Amino acid sequence: MSRSRATSSLLLVLALFVWAGMVAGISFLEAPLKFTAPRITIPLGLGIGRIVFAALNKVELTLAAVAVTSALCLRVPARLGGALGVVVTILALQTLWLLPALDVRALALLAGQPAPPNSLHMVYIGLEVLKLLLLLLTGAWVHGWSLRVARGQELNHRAAQQTA
Repeated sequence: MSRSRATSSLLLVLALFVWAGMVAGISFLEAPLKFTAPRITIPLGLGIGRIVFAALNKVELTLAAVAVTSALCLRVPARLGGALGVVVTILALQTLWLLPALDVRALALLAGQPAPPNSLHMVYIGLEVLKLLLLLLTGAWVHGWSLRVARGQELNHRAAQQTA
């Protein structure tokens, strides 16, 4: 495997697993636990959550760009590209639709206005679960594919040297 392909492969695997770790840590650990801290009120928790999720979204967009660029450079198989495409689509839905809608709701609550009940928060959580699972699966698939490609090229290189 050439140095640039090896670097792209490493960047793709790292981007997927770092992204998965951040989603797991923020969405499934930090977000629910912050409301259990002493003296954290709903408005304070919402304010912190808005800042944290805005920052997470920016990091996710950066990691998605690294992953997509690396996948394109590697010309990954359609199955891997498709899985990455689903993850990026989920991120796009969250970025362009769900986060802004949830932010409006949070701002209304922070302003003391009653926000009508809706299911957007549950949709966001469901997409986070799906995104996390897909990130982990895609990362494992890419890792395995990269190893097979590297081993195959190494075996081909050794066979060529032996016949020369």
